[in-house]
Amino acid sequence: MTQLDVRPMAGNTGDGDPADGMRAKGLSGNSVGLLGSAVIGVSTVAPVYCLTSTLGSTAGEVGLQMPAVFLAGFLPMLLVAFAYRELNKVMPDCGTSFTWTVKAFGPKVGWMCGWGLVIATIIVLSNLAGVATSYFWLLAGEITGSDDVAALDGNKAVHIVTCLALVALATVISYRGMTATKGVQYALVGLQLVVLAVFVAMAFGKAGSTDFPTSADFSWSWLNPFAVQSFGAFTAGLSLSIFMYWGWDACLTANEETTGSTRTPGRAALVAMIVLVGSYLATGVAAQMVVGSGDKGLGLANPDTSDNVFAALAGPVMGPALGILLFVAVLASAAASLQTTFIPVARTVLAMSTYEALPASYSKVHERFRTPGRATVMAGVATGVFYTVMTLVSEHVLVDTIYALGLMICFYYALTAFACVWYFRAEVLRSGRNLLFKGLFPLVGGLLLSAVFTKTLVDMWDPAYGSGSSVLGMGSVFVIGVGLLLLGVVIMFAMRWRNPAF
Repeated sequence: MTQLDVRPMAGNTGDGDPADGMRAKGLSGNSVGLLGSAVIGVSTVAPVYCLTSTLGSTAGEVGLQMPAVFLAGFLPMLLVAFAYRELNKVMPDCGTSFTWTVKAFGPKVGWMCGWGLVIATIIVLSNLAGVATSYFWLLAGEITGSDDVAALDGNKAVHIVTCLALVALATVISYRGMTATKGVQYALVGLQLVVLAVFVAMAFGKAGSTDFPTSADFSWSWLNPFAVQSFGAFTAGLSLSIFMYWGWDACLTANEETTGSTRTPGRAALVAMIVLVGSYLATGVAAQMVVGSGDKGLGLANPDTSDNVFAALAGPVMGPALGILLFVAVLASAAASLQTTFIPVARTVLAMSTYEALPASYSKVHERFRTPGRATVMAGVATGVFYTVMTLVSEHVLVDTIYALGLMICFYYALTAFACVWYFRAEVLRSGRNLLFKGLFPLVGGLLLSAVFTKTLVDMWDPAYGSGSSVLGMGSVFVIGVGLLLLGVVIMFAMRWRNPAF
């Protein structure tokens, strides 16, 4: 048995003291405050990138009820955030979901929860690197006024080399520690939020103008999720909405490096969530008011522009000069998220290695920078290799892998929520606060995400889901999603044979 005691309830005093059995990992403590932690949470989500890539597809699913779906997606994430906060108070461990589910349910469930987080993060990192690369060349083309420069993104060799360079740069910054990470993030997150605010203000100002014939008058029904035409459309929009909030928990994985590690990360997560939902609602309402949610012209659901809404709206809404800033904001959003997304994967791998669930070599912390150096480099290499192979083999497979991401997200978030309920099961009836924050809220959040997980699993079986590819009659998204989870089971049993103590 390792020092991480896997017996349920072991070490839980119920009075907020850290649980017994946690191992120190040598990370740099007190490196991040409340603001820095919240910025890391917002940055990892990449709000401007999420908006440009999902506004159109969400509008295509639910029409003018898009803001309502953003609120609906916020609810389970908020409820799960309470679970993270309560667990972090008694176990401020950078392994977060892995450590907590091990303490609640034992090593096998905990290992799979950690695997779900790690594999989801690697997929996101590769996607972010690809998006940052595309916007790098798109922005270069806008600045130079050269279509040939912008077209370099379509050159597979140039695209891959640029992508690997961005991954390497992000790896180096993350490797150098939380202080370097925090400084870069203040600039990048500040830039994207300011530009987003300018876009929202200008969109409100131009709504109803004759220059925008598809604009729509605001209605409070936009905030009513029950007005969505069908349950199928609602669940499809909800899946997209949940993806838009993924990553806020990065500030929890930096808990051992945060001032007031038992309380600050949980508060930072809630601050990040409020900033995100506010940004999404304001942008969604403003965009619908200025161009509507139809599939004609500048309408958000136009299939020709729905996968990159801001590229279509930048010039018309903000003008040629300011419109370039929106391209810069999307690039900054993807680049910022690319860099901070290394935090959860590296620290989860560090924790899993420290508790002997992974090879001991990944538990090494850099003597100078006090970061999980080997785990960070591993994440960078895995991201670069994964993206390069997928791009060279089949871009359809890469797209389907991204579609399978929602399965991983719901998997480990739901397990963490249930871990909170089970870990605190002896305390939930001691007070009204405990009943809500340690019992009811996490339970409802876990059940909602489990429902989305099940519905997504069923939808993925259809070959039409994702790129439209199939394997033996099954949708390739289903094969990839389930296959990656089963790969985790195989690796888990291999590690069980190698490290039987855990």
